[in-house]
Amino acid sequence: MRQAGRYMAEYQMVRNKASFLDLCKNSDLATEVTVTAVERLGLDAAIIFSDILLPVEAMGLPLEYREGTGPLIASPVRDLAAIGALRKVDVQESLPFVFEAICKTRKALHPRVPLIGFSGAPFTVASYMIEGKGSRNYIPTKNLMHAEPAGWKLLMEKLTRVLTDHLNAQIDAGCQVVQIFDSWVGCLSPEDYRKNVLPWSRKLIRGIKKGTPVIHFGTFSEPLLQLVCEAGGNVISVDWRFDLKRASKTIGSKRGLQGNLDPAILFSKPKVIFEEAARILKTVGSRPGFIFNLGHGILPETPVDHVMALVDFAHGWKLN
Repeated sequence: MRQAGRYMAEYQMVRNKASFLDLCKNSDLATEVTVTAVERLGLDAAIIFSDILLPVEAMGLPLEYREGTGPLIASPVRDLAAIGALRKVDVQESLPFVFEAICKTRKALHPRVPLIGFSGAPFTVASYMIEGKGSRNYIPTKNLMHAEPAGWKLLMEKLTRVLTDHLNAQIDAGCQVVQIFDSWVGCLSPEDYRKNVLPWSRKLIRGIKKGTPVIHFGTFSEPLLQLVCEAGGNVISVDWRFDLKRASKTIGSKRGLQGNLDPAILFSKPKVIFEEAARILKTVGSRPGFIFNLGHGILPETPVDHVMALVDFAHGWKLN
């Protein structure tokens, strides 16, 4: 879910050389932290070091990252005029460093290790553009959605086009799998999702190059799960608040299931970590297409040796 970050000393050494955005835009450094993380942790796949908001900057919104605050957009878009003024994006011209990093990372990785590309889902990226930062209640986002439907439609059209191009360019550069992060969609009711989000997530997923597996992740309530499945994805990734038996039944046998250890468990003693991991693995049993993973991104200050122990435990797991 997040392979390089504040919990890794190797990452911190690289971050001392560059700001977060500079690290994202330096293909050599992005390659270094991607490859170091997957090799150090012993994972089955690598995910390219990048950020879901880079396309937003390309669309003309000033983007910065502050320690302890996260991403900030100085000029959020909250009306039709501001949305109409967003730039049309040629991803190859605007985000070449992403694709350079993918090419370099693919060459540096062992051939057996797949490389995952990613983007935010239209709703989550839109919410950042409207709020200007992370939010608890998403009042401006919901206000635009309900009170300015023409503005919402235009924003989602523009975003879906850019994100589709971005994902396909990542595939062309060497990613064999892509993951879509809808991190904030859990703030919505099922009806809001069905009407205002599902069509755009579905359009994004259907626009991805055929033959490339798509992982669809979000932090959302159980009533949204069926709708998320309708939006699409070869694998549906669920957070730690889901009952895996019910989730597996809803997702069905034709899709993979990914998840869903609570990242906070990684601060516990290894014995507790293993017990929770075993509970998940026993629950899933012999279900085909299961990817053991965290239920969300790994947290800062997580002990790296606990992560490595968890990976070893999952690799060594066998059904009784």
